[in-house]
Amino acid sequence: MADDVAPIIVKKVKKGGHGHHGGAWKVAYADFVTAMMAFFLLLWLLNVTTTEQKEGLSDYFAPTTASISQSGAGGMLGGQSMQTEGSRISDLGVPSVVSSITPPEESRKSESNDEREARELEEAELLEKLRKIEEMSFEQARDQIRQAINKDPELSGLQDNIIIDMTPEGLRIQIVDQFNESMFESGSATITPKIKNLVGMIAKSIEELPNSLSISGHTDSASFSGGTYSNWELSSDRANASRRALLDAGLDPERIERVAGRADTDPMITDDPSNPGNRRISIILLRETPVLPANLK
Repeated sequence: MADDVAPIIVKKVKKGGHGHHGGAWKVAYADFVTAMMAFFLLLWLLNVTTTEQKEGLSDYFAPTTASISQSGAGGMLGGQSMQTEGSRISDLGVPSVVSSITPPEESRKSESNDEREARELEEAELLEKLRKIEEMSFEQARDQIRQAINKDPELSGLQDNIIIDMTPEGLRIQIVDQFNESMFESGSATITPKIKNLVGMIAKSIEELPNSLSISGHTDSASFSGGTYSNWELSSDRANASRRALLDAGLDPERIERVAGRADTDPMITDDPSNPGNRRISIILLRETPVLPANLK
């Protein structure tokens, strides 16, 4: 029949294939990588930290002592907590690890004889290098003073009035009286203008050096007639007058370590105590590095 229409049949075909695995494996792999990173970080920390630091970390995360003091209401969900007595520690503070460091004295006790000898030799070599540097600076200052005397017309003729030498204390600069040239007016602490210029030149020559200064005044054996003013007072006053002349020339007052009057107790010309050459001012640039014994040089 013409009205008969063939029915439409829809056929569903289910194709075979693999099912969806999901992302669980990714999470497991990320956990594994994180654990390995933490493991290698732990190995690195164990390698770079000292024994004292390890003990500090151990005490921080597992304290050996804890306070038995408690706070809170108690009971179930009452909120009890361990705390230390005294002031409350801020919750906002950054936690820190405190490690004890062995004092140098104790670490040196554990040194072997060879290690101690090597350390002492190294220290001696360093001191010797510093001493040589200081010695060179002294020699430069000495040469500069002598050149300044020769070049300055106002200081001409004072070559014989200044003596510069090295002593165990340091570089000693002595301004000495001569028969025809005195530093001070007779029997007083008033410094002459020419010698004051010489002292100012010395101050300029040593102002760059860090060394402290010692200033001492010396007299000859001639004594004053009557009165209580003696060579002790005179030598002290002259030493102080020289100190003031150095400061007036711009020397840092902090560098003056001591000022003393020696009277006639330390004559330079021992066989002639009354010689004018015993009247002098001694300025010493004190050493900052000690002179080592010959066996350590």
